[in-house]
Amino acid sequence: MLPALEGGGVERGTLEIAAALVRAGHRAIVISEGGRLVEELEALGGEHVAMPVGRKSLSTLRYIPTVRRLLRDEQVDILHLRSRLPAWIGWLAWKGMPRTSRPHLVTTVHGAYSPGWYSAVMTKGERVIAVSDSIVDYIRTNYPKVDPERIVRIYRGVDPADYHPAFRPDAAWRERFFEEHPQLADRWILTLPGRITQIKGQLDLVEIVAGLKARGVPVHALLVGGVHPRRQDYWQRVQGAIEEQGLGGDITWLGPRRDLREIMAISDVVLSLTTKPESFGRTVTEALALGRPVLGYDHGGVGEQLARVYPEGRIPCRDRRRAVETLDRWYRQGAPSAPDRVPFTLDAMQRETIALYERLAAPGAGVATRR
Repeated sequence: MLPALEGGGVERGTLEIAAALVRAGHRAIVISEGGRLVEELEALGGEHVAMPVGRKSLSTLRYIPTVRRLLRDEQVDILHLRSRLPAWIGWLAWKGMPRTSRPHLVTTVHGAYSPGWYSAVMTKGERVIAVSDSIVDYIRTNYPKVDPERIVRIYRGVDPADYHPAFRPDAAWRERFFEEHPQLADRWILTLPGRITQIKGQLDLVEIVAGLKARGVPVHALLVGGVHPRRQDYWQRVQGAIEEQGLGGDITWLGPRRDLREIMAISDVVLSLTTKPESFGRTVTEALALGRPVLGYDHGGVGEQLARVYPEGRIPCRDRRRAVETLDRWYRQGAPSAPDRVPFTLDAMQRETIALYERLAAPGAGVATRR
């Protein structure tokens, strides 16, 4: 269960697990409000039940009996909750079922949510998946009553068949992309993937680009990500900052894209400027797997990934001066080489998750563990 299937790391991970379930001969049912990834889910053999379980309204509580009925009628073995509001709906539906017949409950803590009763629902699973060691620490620090035996660290991952240093966009894509964006010709390209939200650091990027321009670096930055209707005020602030710094010809917003892999592959550096610790930087791993240098703030899961794979790319959080100095040096001297392989793979994530499901659902696994 999750709010919608529009895009993003949680949604992509949901589809990846659905694909693995189908390949293993299981059914994969996703409950969400829907979105542009539903067609992809169904094409890979998953099923979608449209239900607005992520709407922040008291009226959303009316879906609790509907979810409970679906769990019973479809004889669901595992209920996996991935987002807080849908998790409350799912947990209350699950809690109201007889202990002997309800599914096993799995939750994934995808981020360092604000601690409190509302976020605590993400720790109620019989098994609680943490997507990085930093999230394991977050759970232990903020929810000390959670039995450490219930916490399972499973990193997100990328498919090396799709993300590898030898990947190059095909000639037709390159021709079309650079035709559409002639402003990129002979520029040193920085790419900042992520939705247009304050924590993703777009305003920091504006300062960094201004600093690089002042040093004579022929930089052009790409913002890749959608703008939620509720984030229009912030997006206007970003546009205002770009205009104020006179960078209208040096920063391009591409919107949400399905070709982020290709865009990162033609970038000189990929950035991660999240101002709050992220659980796991999926695009960081994707970029490194493509052989692209990554510069990122050294905290949370991104700091953890960079420390393990590309320590040269770590800078203190929000230290824009250090970012400018590092990028200027990389432009003039060349960035340190990215590794040939990254340790965070899609196959490992899928295998570990499916194995967890199968252990819980195995005969004799014990309804006594069902909380």
